[in-house]
Amino acid sequence: MDRFPRSDSIVQPRAGLQTYMAQVYGWMTVGLLLTAFVAWYAANSAAVMELLFTNRVFLIGLIIAQLALVIVLSAMIQKLSAGVTTMLFMLYSALTGLTLSSIFIVYTAASIASTFVVTAGMFGAMSLYGYTTKRDLSGFGNMLFMALIGIVLASLVNFWLKSEALMWAVTYIGVIVFVGLTAYDTQKLKNMGEQIDTRDTSNLRKYSILGALTLYLDFINLFLMLLRILATAVNSFSPSISRPCVGIFFLTKNDT
Repeated sequence: MDRFPRSDSIVQPRAGLQTYMAQVYGWMTVGLLLTAFVAWYAANSAAVMELLFTNRVFLIGLIIAQLALVIVLSAMIQKLSAGVTTMLFMLYSALTGLTLSSIFIVYTAASIASTFVVTAGMFGAMSLYGYTTKRDLSGFGNMLFMALIGIVLASLVNFWLKSEALMWAVTYIGVIVFVGLTAYDTQKLKNMGEQIDTRDTSNLRKYSILGALTLYLDFINLFLMLLRILATAVNSFSPSISRPCVGIFFLTKNDT
């Protein structure tokens, strides 16, 4: 007699989880590709570069717009349609690309590429750990959240202070925090995926994009921290990359 039953109650949740996680990583990849394209395109626009480097009001407006989009996506996900959710995520990814476009001016292309590879490796390893580990990582949530508060506040203060010492402190602590958040968030999304009815394609799309946004923010912020450490600068320090993507604060707050 077969000791391992293959009833729908066992097989379907596993298949549903795989479908959900595949869409999460898929939408995250789409968001990263859009961000990279917009960043590259904007970096080749003299007008955009002038705005980013000389107009602080414009840059603050971009940051506020990004934060507003994360708030809308996380707080109103149940009321939004799948199409609107997709559009807002794409808009957020594009705006992030705009704010990060100055990295192509500040750092060499080779160092940006190598840092991306390192980030992808670290992110992939920690996401795999979060997905496969039997250890409950929820206990780390509050600790990571408190550390994230400190990083965001210090980064916002340093937006005006421009303290190199504070920047490096935030950077090294940030690497640790976002590595931890990658594992924590992946496990959280895995637990969420086990409860989602994949037959509801609209709901699946919305929550896949919300999960993609969570991991997207982990990846982008880890990339920014590592960029400061590993990349080779070819120009003066850029204000547009002196802080993490602050939208992650609200998203993590809602999920902790």
